[in-house]
Amino acid sequence: MLEKRVEDVRDTGLQTSPSHSPVGEGTLSRDEMEHRRMEAAEDFLHGLSHSHVVAKFGVSRTTASRWHRALTAKGLESLRKAKAPGRPSRLTPDQKEQIANMFDQGALALGFSDNRWTAPLLARVIEERFRVHYSLDYAGRLLTKLGPARNRGLRVGGA
Repeated sequence: MLEKRVEDVRDTGLQTSPSHSPVGEGTLSRDEMEHRRMEAAEDFLHGLSHSHVVAKFGVSRTTASRWHRALTAKGLESLRKAKAPGRPSRLTPDQKEQIANMFDQGALALGFSDNRWTAPLLARVIEERFRVHYSLDYAGRLLTKLGPARNRGLRVGGA
């Protein structure tokens, strides 16, 4: 049984809005998703239905049921955001900034004969500079992340 259920939600310090429009457009931050789950928990604890939560927050019935099940089985803490999944980056933020600066300068500034960045070239430079080995596939994804506007003339494949 949940202790101090509604009070627990209020004690989180999250504000609820009475005229909340359905959430569904765009991407929510992890904090916004947690806030939405806490508001839904308060609605559930006030006896509102799954259908109400579905309509209010623009989520699927499955999601509303999952939130309700977690709330009743494990309590309010089960709806809080958890540590982000995924492997931590092997490059520090400073190293990532250095890579971005290398792109701005171009490959010629590093002594290469061609100014075009390729996945093999990027992987090689990262390994030589930072002692971090990345596959050609991942190096290609890094090129893409930097964006075409920033990397005019860059190609992902080739040597």
